[in-house]
Amino acid sequence: MFPNENIVTQPVFYLFIAFSFFLGLSFFWGNRTNHKIFLSAFNDLIRVIKPADQTFTNIGGLIGYHANFITKKNIIEKVDATITLLPRQSLLYLPVSKLIRKYDRLFITIHLKSAPVSEGHLIETGYARFRGPKITNADRMERESIKWGGLDFFLYYEQQRMRGKLMEFVRNNPDPGVVRHIAVVPHERRCFVFMIPQRGEVAKSFGPVYDWVPSILKMDK
Repeated sequence: MFPNENIVTQPVFYLFIAFSFFLGLSFFWGNRTNHKIFLSAFNDLIRVIKPADQTFTNIGGLIGYHANFITKKNIIEKVDATITLLPRQSLLYLPVSKLIRKYDRLFITIHLKSAPVSEGHLIETGYARFRGPKITNADRMERESIKWGGLDFFLYYEQQRMRGKLMEFVRNNPDPGVVRHIAVVPHERRCFVFMIPQRGEVAKSFGPVYDWVPSILKMDK
């Protein structure tokens, strides 16, 4: 006989057991889901970049990974990618995280061997307003509001040549897919891309950007 046998006969005890079992199942489901998103995103990047070498690092337990790709393109030195995922393995914290972070995030940095002639940004207005990045030189750039697919974007540019390149990209790719920000930053010799890493969508959305980047280095100065 147990000293407090009456406890195990109470409905609340069975609810506690059921809830604990449910949390355990949700942990494995969330872990597996995040792992699939991470693998899908990074495999898509490999297909697009076709790197000469790559390294992968876990940076946040079950919710953060980093990749470094050494490229074969002469004008691109390397590509870095960091993915941060919602904590699906923790159903108790997941609703809070969705309110704070809203969605999974994939940050891609393309390191260039030479600098583009001017700065430019395409940034989705919802992302810009909801904990989006601060555009340092926004005050000295022109800004326009444009439609890209079914979304509203801000177009920032220093020179008409960069505006033309960004608008050409939009015209040639009428659906932004999971892209929410493209940034060309000459003084850092980098192009930044922010995406929502949905499974099976990263290559389709990143591939056109990666193929477009060389063109911004060939503009007449």
